[in-house]
Amino acid sequence: MKKLENEKELVKKAIALGVAYGEKRGVVEFEATDSATDKLEYIYRLLVHDKLIQPLHPDQVAQKSIRHRLAIWASKQEDH
Repeated sequence: MKKLENEKELVKKAIALGVAYGEKRGVVEFEATDSATDKLEYIYRLLVHDKLIQPLHPDQVAQKSIRHRLAIWASKQEDH
């Protein structure tokens, strides 16, 4: 897994887009106290469920790989 050049910024974008997507869909309401880790995991599972991203292999599901997969997803989204 090659690290993306601006992965940190893309992870932030993925959180913002994922939170907006989940709340617009009406399936989740994030609180200010929710950690980034919790948000990322929920967003990952929601996007996999909705078939918007490919799931990771079960033994590869870890915070680092989730962050990377969501950064790639965010990089492919139009700027909002």
